[in-house]
Amino acid sequence: MRIPFFSPRRPTVAVIRLQGAIGIPARHGAAGLSDAGLAALLDRAFRRGKPVAVALAINSPGGSPVQSSLIAARIRRLSERHDVPVHAFVEDVAASGGYWLATAADRIWADESSVLGSIGVISAGFGFAELIARHGIERRVHTAGRSKSWLDPFRPETPEDVDRLHRLLEPIHAAFKAQVAARRGDRLAAGRDLFTGEIWVGREAVEVGLADGIGHLEPTMRQMFGDKVRLVSYGQRVPFLRRFGISADDWVDAATERAAFARVTPQG
Repeated sequence: MRIPFFSPRRPTVAVIRLQGAIGIPARHGAAGLSDAGLAALLDRAFRRGKPVAVALAINSPGGSPVQSSLIAARIRRLSERHDVPVHAFVEDVAASGGYWLATAADRIWADESSVLGSIGVISAGFGFAELIARHGIERRVHTAGRSKSWLDPFRPETPEDVDRLHRLLEPIHAAFKAQVAARRGDRLAAGRDLFTGEIWVGREAVEVGLADGIGHLEPTMRQMFGDKVRLVSYGQRVPFLRRFGISADDWVDAATERAAFARVTPQG
């Protein structure tokens, strides 16, 4: 009589790639970093195969603060519901909303050259009022509601408009700071203002408490869970035409992402 042999189950780590500008690709209906686009994927990663950990491979210059908050909150809910620890591995950059995503992890790892931080909020645009006046162009705008056309780029900027904008930016910045303080706690360097929008690189990010160590995903997970650990990747589905590069929206998304990455990542 043959006795069945059951080998011990290999531990599994679910790997989720979070790459790109947050919220921007979703405007065009394509797969991107949005809460709705990631919901099913995140649920599968935490639930399927009872993983011993979830690893987030992050490479994002930021984007929508709302989507950043929603995604990070979803990751925390799933981690607590399934009792699965989360590790974030920063690649080139986790800045602004990208760092918000990283704070959803229990531990944050970075490369020696990774860029982290940019804990701030920005609103940018252009002013064309003098340009159109120089060419004899008259701007005609009619609104019901005196604040409807505030910060119109074709009209002179007013102090009232700037004050109103800051009243919008400050609560968002406060929410960002609260997220970082709640998740990083006493790991943050005492006496350092880390919420100015400044960025830090590699070991300096570890020193100020924005990351826990220098490490890459695969060797760190093998060191923690053994050489037999299975790394199972979870990625978003790519629309059929985009697999062949046939999408006008891709040009818009690519240009937007390149501009966002260029603001925070030096080039070698």
